[in-house]
Amino acid sequence: MSAVGVVVIGRNEGERLCRCLASVTNRGIPVVYVDSASTDGSSGVAHAAGATVVALDPAGALSAARARNEGVERLIQLVPEVRFVQFLDGDCELVPGWLEHATHELEGRPQTAVVCGNRRERFPHASIYNRVTDTEWDRPVGEATSCGGDAMIRVAPLRAVGGFNPSVTAGEEPELCQRLRAQGHTVVRLDADMSIHDAGLLRFPQWWARAVRSGYGALDVATRFGERGLFVRQVRSARLWAVGWPLAVILSLGFGSRIASSGVVAAVAALIVLLLPLQMLCVAFGTWRHARVRNWRTALSYGVLTLIGKWAQVVGQVHFLRDQTAGRQARLIEYKT
Repeated sequence: MSAVGVVVIGRNEGERLCRCLASVTNRGIPVVYVDSASTDGSSGVAHAAGATVVALDPAGALSAARARNEGVERLIQLVPEVRFVQFLDGDCELVPGWLEHATHELEGRPQTAVVCGNRRERFPHASIYNRVTDTEWDRPVGEATSCGGDAMIRVAPLRAVGGFNPSVTAGEEPELCQRLRAQGHTVVRLDADMSIHDAGLLRFPQWWARAVRSGYGALDVATRFGERGLFVRQVRSARLWAVGWPLAVILSLGFGSRIASSGVVAAVAALIVLLLPLQMLCVAFGTWRHARVRNWRTALSYGVLTLIGKWAQVVGQVHFLRDQTAGRQARLIEYKT
């Protein structure tokens, strides 16, 4: 395992960070923890756990991408011969056996730059938002377009494409994966347990803020690669439901009466109104069919929250456009506080 190192990033993760570090330290491999201006003593916790600590200068823009880049550079200073780096968010724990399995897969796949596995929520029953998040992690195995924050990446191609883009505030992993795939590398999702995540989503405002972050990052990444880039469909879908659907309802009621009888107008308006709950049911059914755990209540909640989240994503898009127009740096959007 001398060819493998771990980079953990975090900001005010508290007890979650303790569990995270316990899952990777004392295993005979180098562990670098990069702290993004925490105020809860995270750096001290990481140092006590045996990790090499890198504290980001808060004078610069804080982002997961910047933290991962600095973590990799410190790891290479510690172990110049390192070939694979396992990235891990500070609110996650690595599953035993994953490092060995991921390393073996990368050794046997020369063209593969990234491997990731199954991520599950630690407390899926703590709230409906946690259960929905757990459902989000259920992705098809095989060649993929992107990975999440937990993944093992081959160091050479990572450095060849310039690492993570620090100007991307959310969605930095898909943005990196798109550049890696453009260079002929592949991203593979393995059918193996990789990490346990603690989303800590217990209230609606937290979930809403997370969806705003998703919309902000989606538009950011989509604008960098044109029509064939990642998240283009997600951006358009959010606008369709959050803007197009309400506008269609208003227009059918406001102008329909001028060109048709009141009965026809009411029928058309009713059909348009029903499109939203019907789409919620379609998403729920698709989730129920493909989810690892078939639970109708969770699937229905996933469908409802997915469509409601379109409004939050559009808010995030508006924030991104406002920042872009003003020439401001990408903002750090937190949802756990």
